[in-house]
Formats: sequence, structure tokens, C-alpha cells
Amino acid sequence: MKFVRKALVASGLLLAGLVAVLGGKSALTKSRQVAVVPAAVAALSESEQQQAAQRLGRVLQFKTVSQEGQPPATDELRAMQAYLQQTFPAFHAAAQLERVSDLSLLYTWKGQDAGAQPYLLLAHQDVVPVEAGTEGRWTQPPFSGAVADGFVWGRGALDDKFNIVAMLEAAEQLARTGWKPRRTIYFAFGHDEELSGLLGAKKISELLQQRGVHLDFVLDEGMAITQDILPGIHAPVALIGLAEKGYLTVELTVESAGGHSSMPPAHSAVGILSRAVRSVEDQQMAAALRPPASLLFEYLGPEMPQPLKLVFTNTWLLKPVLLGQLLGGHSTAAMVRTTTAATMIEGSPKDNVLPQRARAAINFRVLPGDTTEQVLAHVRAAVEDPQVKVSAIERSRGEATPISAETATSFVAIARTVRSLVPGAVVAPALMLGQSDSRHFVQIASQTYRFMPAVFRPEDLDRTHGTNERISIANYADSIRFYGQLLRTVDDEK
Repeated sequence: MKFVRKALVASGLLLAGLVAVLGGKSALTKSRQVAVVPAAVAALSESEQQQAAQRLGRVLQFKTVSQEGQPPATDELRAMQAYLQQTFPAFHAAAQLERVSDLSLLYTWKGQDAGAQPYLLLAHQDVVPVEAGTEGRWTQPPFSGAVADGFVWGRGALDDKFNIVAMLEAAEQLARTGWKPRRTIYFAFGHDEELSGLLGAKKISELLQQRGVHLDFVLDEGMAITQDILPGIHAPVALIGLAEKGYLTVELTVESAGGHSSMPPAHSAVGILSRAVRSVEDQQMAAALRPPASLLFEYLGPEMPQPLKLVFTNTWLLKPVLLGQLLGGHSTAAMVRTTTAATMIEGSPKDNVLPQRARAAINFRVLPGDTTEQVLAHVRAAVEDPQVKVSAIERSRGEATPISAETATSFVAIARTVRSLVPGAVVAPALMLGQSDSRHFVQIASQTYRFMPAVFRPEDLDRTHGTNERISIANYADSIRFYGQLLRTVDDEK
């Protein structure tokens, strides 16, 4: 008993010492937030907000839908482009417009300092279709562009027309005052982002590369300002994506003799395939807390209340605990591992016919630090069945993007702009789980960021690509101000 008591006392002292060390490190961890500077761009008046909302609403009325296997909405795109030219004359007089692949737009607002490195603001004109049969669930018709109840409603209100129009509103205001940029600014608006941007953003990037253009940074859509979403933080949190996960679809196929279902073998092609799919699902790829996800916690940790602050500022020791918590949720698990999603399975065309061929597709979103080749090897090891052929669908294959620097002056400029306009905002780098047009520019840009000045609350998370897509009039007005302030802030950076 005496030995046990001594052991318990020693353990208690050790634990107390550890807590003291962790608490001391937590207390000494300084905030990573940039200083707030006064905004140079004035807020819009109520009447200006309403007028801007009406202009955005008009843009949302154009049905610029991208749909797999369908031609682009050429007439709608051209009509929308004509409206933008008519609506923002000062900017169109100040900047040179080029058409790429006929329907994508590249604007060059030439800077006064030929030696200053240019940058590019990126957005896309196309939208996803409205799922057939869901139109009646919308509070306002999906292509009405209605301005009602303090919101602008319609497909594209968040993804991604509001960014286009907000950029043009900001540029128009500056051009009307006679402001001229010191650095050349490119505005690139692709027309097929929802179909991977191969004719839009990719062609624009190739054109700039041919001209020898190297960009300081690219800013595209992606992450946003969250409110009441992250646990423990009640302040608005602006997440700036430093990288995108890679993409790989793996196909599993099983060949068999087929035949009539009245005389089946022990395991049909579908049965063998199903077992293989389940095996891949059961053997997830290893989780890892590494940049940019780890940087997120480095930035958020000092802003959190205890005991969360204790955990997030001591990941050097508590990483297993944090990983365990993150793996407990679908969205958070995606931050720390290459995800596995079985999405398609095909077999016989009739219920009484044994399939001669069964096929399944498994989609992986590849964590930075993993490669598509590693994923493919992992799947083959997990299946471990000579009856199952494992292959990559090459057209659905792309590596995770390089990780941009959160210490670069361009990141600081974006962070400073956010904090100058959003009181109490916390800015943090993050990993974008999906993909955007920005990945086409990583070869010609020093840094590539994914952020849009939209505020997302819990109830907004399903609106993008979903029902009742909308943006508040106040939020949209703030977005216009954000881009106006950003242009000025970046221009002042040496």
C-alpha cells in the first residue's frame, strides 16, 4: 500500500507539472492576428445597398447553367456579359477585355508601375442546375433574382456570381473616382468551373503563361467567413484556403460468365464487387495533422477559451487527442485524411440476369502530403482479390495543390482587409476540401488563395448547390467594400 501511495503521489505531481507546463505554454502563445487598420473605403448607404442588390439580382436571372454532357449556355452567358458591360462602363473603359474560349472573360487593368508584380482575382460565371422536382421548395424561384426579406435570392447568389458582380461594383467605384492601380490587376471569369474549368480558367492560365506573366497571387472563391460554426469561437472566423485536396476516382471491375439468375454461383460479380468496396471502406487511409490543417489550429488556438485553448496550443503533445476528436465528424475528418467515398455501382440491366461485368467507382479527396499513386496502391492492398481489377480513371485524377504561404504579404493583405471591415474577426489559414478554378493557376502564381467575403451561418451550409441559395443585402454590400478595400491594400504593399 505504501508503494502504491507513493506511486499515486508521484503520478499526481507529474500530472500537475504537465498541466502547469501546458498551461504555461498556452498562456505564452501569442495571437497570430494582424493589426487592424482603418478602412479607406466607405460603407455603402442604404439606397446604394438596395441598388447594388438589384443589379446582382438581375445577373442571377441569367440561366448560365453548366451541366455534364450538355453544351454551354451560350446565349445566356453572352446576354449576361452584355449586361455587365452596360452596367459597369467606367471599369470597362479603364480595363482591356479579352474573350478566351469565346465565353470566358479576362480583364487587364494595367498598373502604373511596370516593375510591380501583377495579381489576379478569379470567379466563375456558370452555376449548377436546380435539381428537377425541387423548384417548389425555394422560397423565391431559383432564377428570379428576387430581392426580398433582406436577401438576394437565386442560383449563383453564393456560388459564384456574387463575387463577379461585387468585384465589378468595387472596380467601377474606383474607376469613377479616377483611381489607377499601381500594380496590374487581372480579373478572370471562367464559364465552366462547375465542369472542371478546362475551357475557361485553364485556357486563361495558359494564355497568361504564354505571355510570360507571373502572378504575385491569385484569389479565388472557396472558403468564407463562418459565424457560430466553429465550436468555442463566437467571433466571425475568416478561413483562407492555402491549398486544395487532390482528386482521384478509382474504378473496381469484376468480370464473370453471367447467365440466368435461377442458377447463380456462390458469389456473383456484384457480390464479389460489393465485398471489395466494403473492404476499401473499412480500411481508411491514415490520418495526419499537417499543414494547412495544423496551421488552422495554430491560428485559432490563442483565440479560444479554456480548455480548448490548452489543447490547440499544445498540439505537439496532444495531437492524438485532437486527431481522435477530428475523426469523430465527417467534415472534420476530411481535414486530416484522404477521404474514401463509394459513389457508384453498376451490375446487370435486369434483375433476373447475372451480370457479366460489375463496376464500382470510389472517389478519393487526397490530403496534401499524400499522392494519387499512394491512394491507388492503398486500394489494391485493401481489395487483395485477383478477381477485382483496380484502375484509376485518369480524367478524374489530380494531385493536391501546393500549400501557399500564410506569411506572404498577399495573405497578410487579405487578412488585414477582413479585419478592417469585420469587427473582431479572426483570420485563419485552412484546407479547402473541394476544388476550384484556382488550381489551374498554381504554375504561374507565387501564392494561390481561396476565400470569398460571404458570411456563412449553420443554416447556410447547405444552400450552395442546394435549395434557397441566397446572400443578405448587408453581406453583399460588405463584399463590395471588401474588394474595394483589398485593391487599395494590395496596391499599397511594396
